[in-house]
Amino acid sequence: MTKRLPQDCKDLSEVRVEIDRCDTALVSMIAERFGYVERAWQIKLGLNQEANVPWRNQQVFDRVRQLAEEKGIPPDMCEALWRQMVGWFIQYEEEKLKDEITAKANKS
Repeated sequence: MTKRLPQDCKDLSEVRVEIDRCDTALVSMIAERFGYVERAWQIKLGLNQEANVPWRNQQVFDRVRQLAEEKGIPPDMCEALWRQMVGWFIQYEEEKLKDEITAKANKS
């Protein structure tokens, strides 16, 4: 099935097909991003670094805002979505780091 541009959708069912296609692509990209987050906490463990790196978070949010502006979509919406996603990933990293540190301490 070929991708339709929004203006080429003739009815709501075509719009919904395209939204579903976008959702599939978004989930795939989040899964890819998750893989990098998974690797990040492993590297941070070896470097004894914290999960939360505020300056890096701000870099990400600023970049997302810029990309949103370039695409003509609301930067506030994109930043809010990314803040929620990054917050979840930080929490995930913190839990993984804590679990690994606890496991290593219990082996000693």
